[in-house]
Amino acid sequence: MADAEVLLEVDGGVAVVTLNAPDRRNALTPQMASELIGVLEEVDAQPEVGALVVRAVGRSFCAGGDVATLTSAGKDPAAPDAYDGMSRIYDSFYRLGQVRVPTIAAVRGSAVGAGMNMLLAADLRIVANDARLLAGFLKRGMHPGGGHFVILSRLIGREAAAAMALFGEEINGTKAVELGLAWESVDDADVESRALELAGRVAADPELARVAVGNFRREVVNGAVSWEVASQFERPAQMWSMRRQAR
Repeated sequence: MADAEVLLEVDGGVAVVTLNAPDRRNALTPQMASELIGVLEEVDAQPEVGALVVRAVGRSFCAGGDVATLTSAGKDPAAPDAYDGMSRIYDSFYRLGQVRVPTIAAVRGSAVGAGMNMLLAADLRIVANDARLLAGFLKRGMHPGGGHFVILSRLIGREAAAAMALFGEEINGTKAVELGLAWESVDDADVESRALELAGRVAADPELARVAVGNFRREVVNGAVSWEVASQFERPAQMWSMRRQAR
């Protein structure tokens, strides 16, 4: 659909998922999150797909949760509609992390809050040299959500995760590579082509790609608690922080 906020193209065994809400810098709403989950289900249902690239239209990869959505949820985070809406946002990037093929985030512009969670959900990241990567939760007066502490620290370690998640440090693509948050930093214009090049390699054998990435995640992803558990552990604190803002 022309007005869809999440687009899907498949070419040569590579699925390209595009975040398509540039007017709000691809900030996630419950509706957009539901679209993303549906698209990812489509990818898993196509055995000829061997890799996935997630990219975005506009100046931002993803500006986090939509401000209007967060403000509304903050009035009563436990209200069924608010709770379900936030759950869909959490589920969208968690679902990306469970896609049955290797995934690459092609990151241009800024990624903040839930947008950071989105890129952290991928197996690999190619970022622009001048990308702006910022946790940003505390700056908004919110506790991090979606298992942010776990998925950030498992890539960059305790010290760097504290600097970003607690102390608000912003990094660019060059620093992201230095910290181990991204594989490669390239010029903005080259981000997507480089991601597609890598995706095309593994997508050449979709069946093997699916088996290999499943075992890669089982063997490599670790932490004091699982991402799924961390997401639920963080939720009460984030809901409290959202409700506090609404008062």
